[in-house]
Amino acid sequence: MPVATQRHRLTLAIAATFAAGAFAAPAVQAQDATTLDRIEVVGSRVLGRTAEDTAAPVDIISAEEIRTTGAMEVGQILQMLEPSFNFSRTFVSDGTDILRPATLRALGPDQVLVLVNGKRRHQQALVNVQQTIGRGSAGTDINAIPVSAIERIEVLRDGAAAQYGSDAISGVINIILKKQTDHTEVSVEGLQYYAGDGEMLHGSVNTGFKLGGDGFINLSAEARNRNETNRAGPDSLRVDPPRVTQRLGDADAKDYYLWFNSGLPVGNGELYAFGGLSRREGDSSGFFRSAGDNRTVPDLYPDGFLPNILTTVDDGSIAVGYRAPLGDIWDWDISINHGRSKFGFEESNSVNVSWWYEPIDPTDPSAGIHGTSPTSADTGTLEYDQTTFNLDFRGSVGGFNDEPIYLGTGLEYRRENYAIRAGDPVSYTYGRTDDRGIDIVGQTGDTAQPGMQGFPGFSPREAVDEGRHNVAVYLDAETNLSERFLLGAAARWEDYSDFGSTVTGKLSARFDATDAFAIRGTVSSGFRAPGVQQLFYGQRSTNLNAAGVLTDTLTARQDSDVTRAFGIEPLQEETSTSGSLGLVFTPNDRFSLTVDVFRIDIDDRIIFSSNIQPEAVGNDGNPCAADNANCPIAAILDPIGVGQVLFFTNAIDTRTTGVDVVANHNTEFAGGSTLNLTALLHFNKTEVTARRSQSPILSPEALFDDTQVTLLEEGQPGEHHVLQAVWNKDAWQLTGRANYYGSVAGEGFTPGLKQTWGGKTLFDMSVRYAFSDALSLTVGGNNIFDEYPDKWDEVDGFPFPQLGFKYGWETLPFGMNGGSYYVRVDYRF
Repeated sequence: MPVATQRHRLTLAIAATFAAGAFAAPAVQAQDATTLDRIEVVGSRVLGRTAEDTAAPVDIISAEEIRTTGAMEVGQILQMLEPSFNFSRTFVSDGTDILRPATLRALGPDQVLVLVNGKRRHQQALVNVQQTIGRGSAGTDINAIPVSAIERIEVLRDGAAAQYGSDAISGVINIILKKQTDHTEVSVEGLQYYAGDGEMLHGSVNTGFKLGGDGFINLSAEARNRNETNRAGPDSLRVDPPRVTQRLGDADAKDYYLWFNSGLPVGNGELYAFGGLSRREGDSSGFFRSAGDNRTVPDLYPDGFLPNILTTVDDGSIAVGYRAPLGDIWDWDISINHGRSKFGFEESNSVNVSWWYEPIDPTDPSAGIHGTSPTSADTGTLEYDQTTFNLDFRGSVGGFNDEPIYLGTGLEYRRENYAIRAGDPVSYTYGRTDDRGIDIVGQTGDTAQPGMQGFPGFSPREAVDEGRHNVAVYLDAETNLSERFLLGAAARWEDYSDFGSTVTGKLSARFDATDAFAIRGTVSSGFRAPGVQQLFYGQRSTNLNAAGVLTDTLTARQDSDVTRAFGIEPLQEETSTSGSLGLVFTPNDRFSLTVDVFRIDIDDRIIFSSNIQPEAVGNDGNPCAADNANCPIAAILDPIGVGQVLFFTNAIDTRTTGVDVVANHNTEFAGGSTLNLTALLHFNKTEVTARRSQSPILSPEALFDDTQVTLLEEGQPGEHHVLQAVWNKDAWQLTGRANYYGSVAGEGFTPGLKQTWGGKTLFDMSVRYAFSDALSLTVGGNNIFDEYPDKWDEVDGFPFPQLGFKYGWETLPFGMNGGSYYVRVDYRF
């Protein structure tokens, strides 16, 4: 079946069952069913629902459509095919270089819920603490799932916290795994950028076997090697003669995956299990340290050095459950699902300056120095664990006008744990003589900085191993009040061990005015619990301050001595209200059009604060000094030896509005060829409607400054449109695609001077030829016209263009690698 036709028909067949949303696994159907009826879909508790029942917008991306992108990662695939999805590409951002934030509808990474086979997916251990999209959040590592294991991806573009619980404010992404058992698929793909770097080699195997008569197990193995890209320009400020000193582009990465999906008839039901392991090894860099910087050692690095950040991301999950009929019209599903994310840091090509400049005679600091610092170290590990237990029931009771009321109900228990493991002592300590009260100075005579340069390690002060649990009960109901009027309702009560309980609800409806035209809409309340990462994260690192100077920075754990000193209260949940209103027009089998407008209001949104720095002038108008009691920020920070502090707090309200348009058209020509056209348009606008501060020291504007407002309001594209055409004729398939990304802006590194990068259109094209049913060859290119972001303004952007930052930094939605070409071979046996 052609790609666009698959998307159209699957969308129509599945949208209604997804939109209902509470039941986390399909019923076991006793009656015979078509292929589409047998698709396992989240929220499917109404047997035999058709396209006329949908009350909320859902996009379905098939395996065939995934294959035509030439992309090798789930995040990149969704970026190319799902306009409401954003997968910002960043660099020089520590762990975010290898684990990028994924968002829906321009909200945060932790405000979209990810499911696999309808079960809640665990979040990542990494917290995005740099000046990137998703700053202060810990979303879901969507690239931990191999592409070869995926049957399709479902994207619910609607608030669904009342159905699925925390994190589903912006929508839900449900990834369905393959179940096939009749063949083995082998794929090999190679890619390179026009610039001559970033070579990627990707290989995968997917196979399946029958277990008994009706059971199955499907296995996927995948590996990928990606070389780095670098689009840095020459550094004309720090080195003479000018040369490239930075690595600006995709990090070097090696990825490995092993996943499975299985089911086995037991009794009158099915015992099922799925999950997998992934490991990714990243190699990126921090900021260049110039030869004259106090953070380098001329004896080791006479020309300066670029700290090397090595990361290892280990991810594992397994879900086991049993589902079966319960009488004639009810069924039940019991499951337990465990996932773990582990993110390890290592620093190399670096130095702990305070270890190198150790006095030879501790009683006489001027006696000299000797070099003893290693150049590499383990800088610590982040770990996140989640275990979820679900018991769900689905069925129907008598209703109105001979129409049954379909019900879904159940309970959920979830346990989450977060841990920070300290790194090697050299990675975080201030010399080895600090216990003697001796100030250690670097090459410029200033006090030497503690820890390894680039990414200072987590110390025992930040180490933590804490968790929480919650329990939830939900009830969903759906019925047809008349032949043309569908009404649904959902309610969820959830209680957390750390901040208490909350109740959310949702109403949805659809009215079919004619067989071709319908109106649909939803209204809901929602919430997002503060992540355990946000509750327990703390770090001391080196970042740029507002003046562009590398500065020791403390991320203070919430409800710590530091945050209490500022008057910041413990974190509470975010709350939201959202609504959507849509039109559906399907005049015939060849054309469909949907238009949905939406609005999402979020109160008490959890933010990562601006950089809080000591005052230059006290409240009395005098310069701040150690004995000036009128400098409250300095009084808090000076004793702990940091130049700025950040923390998590509930501080803002936001409003996001937008429109989604989806149109599909397919044509069959007399010669046997087909042409399938798809247009996907997405518009959004986010506004910070209120800023507030709990602190008597910090104003709302100081706590969350205009720089962070710009990042939140304009950091993600306000428009993202996809136009796609797929032509099929016998063994040939030709795919053309255009992605338009609207403008983005940021002022994270030029406070008060907003930098704007204009909208761009990227064109992709591929040609596939099937030599037989078993063997096919695809040749294609992405961004075939080699489009780059606008260059950074060399005047207002000073000094970053002069340091080699040509195309921007914090908000680029499609990166800055330029065009690429690839070759893919698929073989089935």
